[in-house]
Amino acid sequence: MSLEDYGWGPFFSEPFKEYEDAGLSPGRVSAVYRGLWMIQSGAEEFGIRTFRGGQVPAVGDWVAWRITEFSTAIGEAVLPRKSVLCRKCAGDTTEAQVVAANVDTAFLVMGLDGDFNPRRMERLLTMTFDSGALPVIVLNKADLSTDGESHRQVIEQLSPGTPVLLVSARVGTGIGTLRSFVRKGETVVLIGSSGAGKSTIINRLFGEELMRTCEVRAKDSRGRHTTTHRQLLKHPDGGLLIDNPGIREIQLWVSEESVAGSFDDIHSLAGSCRFRDCSHETEPGCAVLSAVRRGVISEARLRSYYKLLKEVRYLALKQDESAQREQKRKWKIIHKAFRHNPKL
Repeated sequence: MSLEDYGWGPFFSEPFKEYEDAGLSPGRVSAVYRGLWMIQSGAEEFGIRTFRGGQVPAVGDWVAWRITEFSTAIGEAVLPRKSVLCRKCAGDTTEAQVVAANVDTAFLVMGLDGDFNPRRMERLLTMTFDSGALPVIVLNKADLSTDGESHRQVIEQLSPGTPVLLVSARVGTGIGTLRSFVRKGETVVLIGSSGAGKSTIINRLFGEELMRTCEVRAKDSRGRHTTTHRQLLKHPDGGLLIDNPGIREIQLWVSEESVAGSFDDIHSLAGSCRFRDCSHETEPGCAVLSAVRRGVISEARLRSYYKLLKEVRYLALKQDESAQREQKRKWKIIHKAFRHNPKL
């Protein structure tokens, strides 16, 4: 196997030249455990426990590494990313968590059972549009639903032009179409809640039981985390897939522009409002509210747009406050150093 089989190309080889001149080698992060990065470098896979770069690599990252005098591998740098899927860390911490890096396509998996939730899909789409990856919506468990087509139409309206596939990983329906998106040298990540069927889909795509699966709870269709870590897998026919632990809560780490892109139907209508700074709440001549009254846009979708926009603006404010605190902390250190050593 070559580096190209794992997605290596000019985007990564150009910035790697400076590391190559320093005697370093390239490799791709295939899995991350606590204190251990698994690296795929051609046909060789090995672990790195020490990474000196200031940026912590995630699954899918390309890194520059070398062998020390003690015959152990050490990571030196993370190469620039062509795409990165992020969400906000759980809790009050204002930090991003990288879900996957250097992804070409994102399978947004949702079950046609109690897992079905258009508002959650809006969040997944917003996160994917912000990342630079192309979304493919996968409505799994079609065998359990009698109204799969109507559900597909509901989801289709959220992002016109985005593929929406009805799939049953359990019986194999739609897997052939899904496999056509797994192309040689390209990376696909699967994202969805626990119990949506991501691991079962991977098993179907590979034609063998690679990933452990379990049944969901009957009362709410929720599953346990059968996937406990992110892992990059190479398909025998070409293409790479990243399986992810289920995401129960999607806190966004995106820009206002990404929200506008995900709600393009609302954003495009906003240009026809009477007032340029229309908030689409009570103003006369609001094209968005007119579309809601005519049934073109649902009230639920407009409320979701407000909610995500408010969430993203609040996050930007918290980031700004955090940056200001860090700046003050640095200046305190500098002033303290000057007081103790005026000759500096």
